[in-house]
Amino acid sequence: MSKISIIKEFWEFLKVRKKWWLTPIIFFLLLLGALLILTQGSALAPFIYAIF
Repeated sequence: MSKISIIKEFWEFLKVRKKWWLTPIIFFLLLLGALLILTQGSALAPFIYAIF
């Protein structure tokens, strides 16, 4: 199963089940994950981890 099909299936789930409140939660989790991955090797890492 490809990543595109998972995204497509999740989108269909949101449309059919009317679970639009999940969208900001998923967006925030993806953004937070990207932030942690991108700052892992930088000088900002200790400050990012100190927030959490």
